[in-house]
Amino acid sequence: MAPPRNVVKIAIKMRDAIPQLIQLDQAKPLAAVLKEVCDAWSLTHSERYALQFADGHRRYITENNRAEIKNGSILCLSTAPDLEAEQLLGGLQSNSPEGRREALRRLVPLASDMIFAREVISRNGLQILGTIIEDGDDLGEVLALSLRAFSELMEHGVVSWETLSIPFVRKVVCYVNMNLMDASVPPLALGLLESVTLSSPALGQLVKSEVPLDRLLVHLQVMNQQLQTKAMALLTALLQGASPVERKHMLDYLWQRNLRQFIYKNIIHSAAPMGDEMAHHLYVLQALMLGLLEPRMRTPLDPYSQEQREQLQVLRQAAFEVEGESSGAGLSADRRRSLCAREFRKLGFSNSNPAQDLERVPPGLLALDNMLYFSRNAPSAYSRFVLENSSREDKHECPFARGSIQLTVLLCELLRVGEPCSETAQDFSPMFFGQDQSFHELFCVGIQLLNKTWKEMRATQEDFDKLARTLALKPTSLELFRTKVNALTYGEVLRLRQTERLHQEGTLAPPILELREKLKPELMGLIRQQRLLRLCEGTLFRKISSRRRQDKLWFCCLSPNHKLLQYGDMEEGASPPTLESLPEQLPVADMRALLTGKDCPHVREKGSGKQNKDLYELAFSISYDRGEEEAYLNFIAPSKREFYLWTDGLSALLGSPMGSEQTRLDLEQLLTMETKLRLLELENVPIPERPPPVPPPPTNFNFCYDCSIAEP
Repeated sequence: MAPPRNVVKIAIKMRDAIPQLIQLDQAKPLAAVLKEVCDAWSLTHSERYALQFADGHRRYITENNRAEIKNGSILCLSTAPDLEAEQLLGGLQSNSPEGRREALRRLVPLASDMIFAREVISRNGLQILGTIIEDGDDLGEVLALSLRAFSELMEHGVVSWETLSIPFVRKVVCYVNMNLMDASVPPLALGLLESVTLSSPALGQLVKSEVPLDRLLVHLQVMNQQLQTKAMALLTALLQGASPVERKHMLDYLWQRNLRQFIYKNIIHSAAPMGDEMAHHLYVLQALMLGLLEPRMRTPLDPYSQEQREQLQVLRQAAFEVEGESSGAGLSADRRRSLCAREFRKLGFSNSNPAQDLERVPPGLLALDNMLYFSRNAPSAYSRFVLENSSREDKHECPFARGSIQLTVLLCELLRVGEPCSETAQDFSPMFFGQDQSFHELFCVGIQLLNKTWKEMRATQEDFDKLARTLALKPTSLELFRTKVNALTYGEVLRLRQTERLHQEGTLAPPILELREKLKPELMGLIRQQRLLRLCEGTLFRKISSRRRQDKLWFCCLSPNHKLLQYGDMEEGASPPTLESLPEQLPVADMRALLTGKDCPHVREKGSGKQNKDLYELAFSISYDRGEEEAYLNFIAPSKREFYLWTDGLSALLGSPMGSEQTRLDLEQLLTMETKLRLLELENVPIPERPPPVPPPPTNFNFCYDCSIAEP
């Protein structure tokens, strides 16, 4: 007879004792369970003990999380968290260096547990650790363990980062600025300062004033990936907390100190693979660089600004007055104004007043900056572009100014200039770290390509599509971008578009539609099978806190029999774990619903700011029964594709329809391929809208052939 649903079979072990195999009644109070376990080992004072999960982070079991205990779980009997906290804090305050070190070694793995962390914090554990850090008597393992434990305890959010004292922060800054210490200390100190900077504007200003940019550059140049990542994290945090003017000064200084070249050669093109954290920080740095262009992008041309009028004249003169103003020196004022107006129209402006074109926001003055940069840095290409098109027939000329404005708008959209930084994105372009003035250089390549393609296709705007296609390939340098984009001729773009159209468009004949409807169930089953296989392979997810982007990762996968979701924490760079090594399990039978976007509890807690838009798009949660309560397993997908695959797979497990955009695209692609395969023999045969009518029966059936009659 099967045991009741609230009874689970588990093992409990204790050091130097034979493990117990028991049936745990989840309805029985935890204190009574502990009493029975202690009695079996002849232990008195059961209130001094507690149960922990034996795998993973050895979390303490309470009435709130006991529903996570499943059949086959292994628990261990250990000291109660309040007594453990008292013992360890006593060890931290001992005069014995070895005793203090041993207490820290035991404290660090327990600090990630919320139950234990509350006990430590309530007993002034943060102040004790802060004293050890401020004293700095041992710059080796003791200091590294103290910084790690302090950061883990603060991450629970029980105490605000803003409560840290200025002397404490200055002491941690000293560890960043010092040279002679254990190699594990600087990354931990940098990580702590990053949290301080992101969480407290006031203390962030203190960190900004105390940590020189040159010191961060020194850490970045050490061939240690962990140290480089933490230094880059603090650098991007300082840049995000700075005002736009300060940010520009800081980036200018960093570029003068060759940070861009170092990133390109020693981080992007390093022999070791780049971690997700470093990729995210490079994305943030790229977004902040492009963000410096936003004021110009949002500012329309002022027709009364003398400086801007002079810039327009410089642009005109560079194209039409190769020998300076001498060519029009003898003209009257009216004649000269007429000449200038005609030349501005030849430049490609809509009319004789360029201000009307440049009043559009975006791109505003950024389009003018791009045109000036092109005219100054590629004068021969600029003159050739303008003069070539000014001599063509009107219907075939390529308008330089209007094309430049449209191209600048397209670049701003593709590169998301002015948009807030995502908390999870890693989509940076290596090309931007391989070239100074990358945005303007990209414009120079694009505008020349526009002219080239304009001639190939005789005046349409297809070239904008070419630019978007090539940027999607993520070229690593401007030269590689130029090579790829020039290889993408108009004929190739046309071929790609025709192929896409053939894939997207199918015949609307009723017989074909009927065939597609009959094929859908089989193909949806194939998609469902693929989604479940993807869940069985598993995915690495990142944990997101309410204050900052964390370094912690966790892995989740579906068991091969599709009955369990298994998950657990793991380190970045580690190989995918085996099913046996994942400590947590969620039975599919306990799952109740799938939530996405703003309905997810972990997204609702983060508010509704613009910077959380990407979280809405990538967030999903599973609600499940945990005893009599409803609990949630929360996810932030690493990409939109992973979001679609997981939500489809979980919907399939729950018996719900798979309604994602990816499913629609996959189904359409499979339907198109299968339909074409079925109709191969009917190629070039017109398919009627309706089936042909059945002819009437013959008037008689006297047309049987007698095979017995021999032919003469």
